[in-house]
Amino acid sequence: MTATQASYGVVTPETLKSMSGLDFLSAIASGKLPQPPIAETLGFRLAEVERGRAVFLGTPARAHMNPLGTIHGGYAGTLLDSCMACSVQSTLEKGFGYTTLEYKVHLVRPMTEATGLVRAEGRVVHIGRRTGTAEGRIMDAKGAVLAHGTTTCLVMEL
Repeated sequence: MTATQASYGVVTPETLKSMSGLDFLSAIASGKLPQPPIAETLGFRLAEVERGRAVFLGTPARAHMNPLGTIHGGYAGTLLDSCMACSVQSTLEKGFGYTTLEYKVHLVRPMTEATGLVRAEGRVVHIGRRTGTAEGRIMDAKGAVLAHGTTTCLVMEL
């Protein structure tokens, strides 16, 4: 499914509660459930998911620029928060969810309008009963790391 074919929206709480984290995210990636509205706003999408890993693809655009003409750090922050937190969500059983407690972002190379497609990949480091941690990287098409980060998520019953 391409970004132009994607639907966007939020599922009902009942739908969310009825699926494991991996099943829920797999349904989003496959187009059976809508991509979240933030994906439409920032032009990215959940593209791949497996237990403990989530990948988002996006293309930085003029709308994401800061006053200096580079892509605002918030774009990288949002992509990293998404891929890292969803990697945590992919490990959760039916009836459980998460919220991000904190995340840290390191911007190591600038993104511009010419950067092209970027890949944000999050991987779980630890899952416990109440918290999960993950790390993530944003890479360009050549594999150069543009940003990386870590997160701690609170795991909770829905």
